[in-house]
Amino acid sequence: MGWIVAVIAVVVAVTTAVRSYNAARSEQLAVAHAELAERQAKAAEARTDALVDEIRQLARKRIPAAALALSHPSAQVPGLREAAEVDGGAARLLTEAVQAARTAVMEERQRVDAAARAAMRGTSAKIQSLLNQSQQLLHELQHEYDDPRILQLDFRNELALRRTQATAVLCDAWPGLARQSSPLVEIVLGAQSRVAGYERIKVANHLRDERLALAARAAEPLAIALAELLANATAYSHPDTDVQVTVQQSGGRGAFLVVDDAGIGMDEDALDRARTLLAGPSEVLLTELGDPPQTGFAVVGRLVLQYGFHCHIEASPFGGMRTILRVPAHLLTVLEDDHTLSVLAPVPVSAAPAPDRPAGPAEPGPEEPQPAAAASGPSGLPSRRRRAPRPAPAATAPAAPATGQVSRTPEQAESSWAALQQGTLIGRSVAGRAPAPDSDGHDHLGDQDEQGDDEK
Repeated sequence: MGWIVAVIAVVVAVTTAVRSYNAARSEQLAVAHAELAERQAKAAEARTDALVDEIRQLARKRIPAAALALSHPSAQVPGLREAAEVDGGAARLLTEAVQAARTAVMEERQRVDAAARAAMRGTSAKIQSLLNQSQQLLHELQHEYDDPRILQLDFRNELALRRTQATAVLCDAWPGLARQSSPLVEIVLGAQSRVAGYERIKVANHLRDERLALAARAAEPLAIALAELLANATAYSHPDTDVQVTVQQSGGRGAFLVVDDAGIGMDEDALDRARTLLAGPSEVLLTELGDPPQTGFAVVGRLVLQYGFHCHIEASPFGGMRTILRVPAHLLTVLEDDHTLSVLAPVPVSAAPAPDRPAGPAEPGPEEPQPAAAASGPSGLPSRRRRAPRPAPAATAPAAPATGQVSRTPEQAESSWAALQQGTLIGRSVAGRAPAPDSDGHDHLGDQDEQGDDEK
C-alpha cells in the first residue's frame, strides 16, 4: 500500500507543478499581450496624431499654397510633414485632396474669368460705339469752329477709344473697326496718333517699297498691337527722351517694326513674364494681370495668336527695351500706283538722297532765291529731298541768320495752329467756298494726356 500512496503523491506533485507552470505561462502571455496592445495603441495614437497634423497642414497651408501657385508658379507647395508616420493609403488620399482642390479652384477661376470677360465685352462694345459717335461729331466741329480745344478733345477721345479696343481684344472680341489694305507706314502713323506722348516718337522708314501695305483683315489689329507697344515705351521712359520706331522690310520673312526706348528696363523675372505674354499663350486670366491690370503685353499676345504676328522683347542699346514686331509675308501686299499716300508718311531713307549740285559758271547770290526742288519719286508722288548746303557768304557780308527749324513751346504751336485755322476760315469766306469735307486721317495736335499710358 505504501507504494500506491507514493505514486499518488508523485502524481499530485506533478499535477501541481504543471498547473503552476501553466498559470505562470498564462500570466506571462497576458502580460505580453497587454504590452503589445499598449504598443499598438500608442502607435495607432501616433499615426492618428500625425494624420491629424497632416490634415491640419492640408487645410491651413497646402491647399492655400496650391491655390496661390496657380497664379504665382514660383510659390512653393509644402508636402507631407511626417511621411513616415502616415501610411501609403492616407498619403495618397492627402495628395489627391490637394489635386482636387487645385482643380476646383482653377475651374472656379475660369468660370469667374469667363463671366468677367463676357461682361467686359458687352460694356466695351457699347463704350466703343459711343466713342466712335463722339469722334464723328468732333470731326464735324473741327470744320465749323477754329478752336484748338476741339483737337485736344479729339485726341483724348482717341486715347479712350484705344483703351476700349484693347479691353475688347483682351476679352476675345472683335477690334470693332474694319479697314482696307493700308500702307505699313500709315499704320505706324495711326498707332502713333493713339499714344500720349506721340511727339516723342520718331519714325524711320527703311522700306524698299514705300507702297508696301498690310492686308485688310490684319491692318487694324497691327495698329492696336503697335499702339500698345508704343504706349509701353513712352510710359516707362523719361519724358525728355525719344522713342525710336524703325520700319524695315526683309525679303521673304515679311516686315519688321522695331521699337527702342531709353527707359528703366526690366529685371529677369519681368522679362520672362513679358516674353510669355507676347508669345501668345492660349489662355490668360484677367486675375493674373495684377491690380491694376497691366494689359498691354497680354493684348499684343492675343493679337499675335489670332493673326500670326511674332513679337520679341530684349534689352535695347539705348538703355531701355527693344521690342520687335514681325509681320509675316503672307499678310503683306503692294498697293497700286493710283493710291495716294499720306503726306505725313515718312519718306523711305533710301529714296531721299542728297542731289548733287550741277556745275555751272554762276552761283546764286544770297539774295537770289533758290529754285524750288521739284521732288518727285519714281511713282510721281511728292517726296522730300535734302537741300544742298548754301555757299558760304563773302567775308565782308554779315552773317546770315540760321534757317533751321526753331523749337517752339506747346503754347506757341497752339497759337500758330489757331492762326492758321483762322486764316483758312477767312480765306474761305472771302472766296465764297464751302468748308473742305472731312478727311480720312486725323491730326491729333492736343496736349499730352496728363495721365499718360501706364497700364502695361
